[in-house]
Amino acid sequence: MTLWTGILLASIACVALKALGYLLPARWFDGPRTQRVIDQVTVALLAALVAVQTLAAGTAIVIDARVPALGVAAVLLVLRAPFLVVVLAAAGVAALLRLWGWAA
Repeated sequence: MTLWTGILLASIACVALKALGYLLPARWFDGPRTQRVIDQVTVALLAALVAVQTLAAGTAIVIDARVPALGVAAVLLVLRAPFLVVVLAAAGVAALLRLWGWAA
């Protein structure tokens, strides 16, 4: 199997799963327990995406300027800072650390 064959098969599988979601009855998702699980899965997937994008470089785990920037963003989010301030502060921290040669 070539790379493009794998990509094509994965794409077809994703579309099939999405279509299957539309075919399921809405009443399956109405219960409070189901809603709680759906909400928690969404948060878990987003957290996993953030962790992978912050710590991964290829197949290696890398601690660089992204980690302190994520920490600054987390603190500002806990303090309920506006989202634009959070993004700019995290980007500024990462840029300054890279400028100073730490965690390039």
